[in-house]
Amino acid sequence: MSWLKTLRSTGAAPDEASLEATITYLRMEENTAKPVSKPNDVDAGLQRLNKPPLHYYRYLYYQVGIHWNWESRLRLTDAELARCIHVDTCEITVLYVDGAPAGFFEVNRAKPGSTDLAYFGTMPHVHGMGLGQWFLSQAIAACWSNKPNEITVNTCTLDHPAALPLYQKMGFAPYRTAKGNVRPLSDMEKAALVMGGSI
Repeated sequence: MSWLKTLRSTGAAPDEASLEATITYLRMEENTAKPVSKPNDVDAGLQRLNKPPLHYYRYLYYQVGIHWNWESRLRLTDAELARCIHVDTCEITVLYVDGAPAGFFEVNRAKPGSTDLAYFGTMPHVHGMGLGQWFLSQAIAACWSNKPNEITVNTCTLDHPAALPLYQKMGFAPYRTAKGNVRPLSDMEKAALVMGGSI
C-alpha cells in the first residue's frame, strides 16, 4: 500500500524502530474481474465521500490499518493530508455494515492512463463476514470507471496474509518486488491522535 517507503527511495538503512517488509507491486491490464455478489446475510453498503473531514479520514485509516502498521497518513499535518485527499484525483469510498463504518478504499487517478488502488481494507469487526471479494470487486470497478490502460495496487509482508492471494484471485498480476520499511506509530503518537479527536 501507499504508506510503505522503499529502501531505494529513502536512500538510508532503516532505524532500529522500523520494520522491514517485502513489497509486491501488482497490476491489471484488462478488466477481467468477474462480478461478485454481496453476501445475502450482511447489511452492507458503500458511500463515496466528497472531501471528507480530516478527522474522519484519520479514523478510517487508523481503524483499518493500525493492525498492519499503516502510519504515513497519520503523521501528516492537516495541510499535508488535505493536499492528498481533497483533490479531484483522489476518490474515497466507505464500506458501511449495519449502518456503521467498516472499511474504505481510496482510488488515485493522478497518473494519466494508470489508476492506483492506493488503500483498501476492512475493520476487524467485519473480518470473517465474507465481504472481502465483493468489496474488492467494487474497488476494482471504481478503478476501471475512467477507462485507464491499467490499474495497480501493492501490498507487503506486513499486510493481512490474505491480501496478496485475494488480489491475484481477482485478476491482479505481480510485476515486481522491492524491499521497504515502515516505522510503527509510537504510544505517544497514538495518544496524540486520541487527544486530537482523530481516532
